[in-house]
Amino acid sequence: MSVEHKVRWQSAAVMLGVIFLIGILDIKFLTWLFFGAVAYFAYDEAGRLFKVNSLELLPIIAISWVVAYFFYEPVLLLFLTLLVMAAKLAYDKSIDPKSFLPVLYPFASILFIWSLYLHGGVKVLVWLLIIVALSDVGAYYSGKKFGKTKFSETSPNKTLEGVYGGVALATLIGAILISATSEISFLVAILVALLTSVSSVFGDLFESYLKREAGVKDSGDIIPGHGGVLDRVDGYLFASVMLYIILNLG
Repeated sequence: MSVEHKVRWQSAAVMLGVIFLIGILDIKFLTWLFFGAVAYFAYDEAGRLFKVNSLELLPIIAISWVVAYFFYEPVLLLFLTLLVMAAKLAYDKSIDPKSFLPVLYPFASILFIWSLYLHGGVKVLVWLLIIVALSDVGAYYSGKKFGKTKFSETSPNKTLEGVYGGVALATLIGAILISATSEISFLVAILVALLTSVSSVFGDLFESYLKREAGVKDSGDIIPGHGGVLDRVDGYLFASVMLYIILNLG
């Protein structure tokens, strides 16, 4: 095993260990603190990808995240945050309109992840974690074995066969997990897992698009062997929104 791969596996082990510990402890404040750290680094990295000064609005984002701890519907805070930013822009024109972009991506999605936790607990986050992870793993091995057709110009290494394999694996295992740990029927669970998995694919693709536009390989370098935080959570940022919406239908 090369040094690069060894570092990558070590980093992955540490990340999984931290996530496992937080999930087992299931302490609201600790979970909030963890996602707050993810939000900060992802928000900062997105600012660099969008080529805006994200730190300029960090106090507003920080206040929104603090309020999110006490608010039962954190998603609604997104609109309040945007209203405050719009008011500041209109009042003294002191901010770059492009500064809105890192709020929409990734901060908004992290509010959705926090909302999933508040409404469904660790169980729902496990659904999200496994579906997105299997989408990635399945796509990698299916693409390596059967990949021939390019999926998108945005991400040349992805193949259609790989995407199909990843989505199929995530849908099957995800549906079994969801139906076994909730009152959701297996058929509905298939739909939930399928849409969540497909969303994660485009979450990954969107971050690839941002990196290509910015002319960088990784969103950052904080995680040895993996790049930035956005490089690790990109699929979750789209999938969390889809999962939250589906679970709140009807």
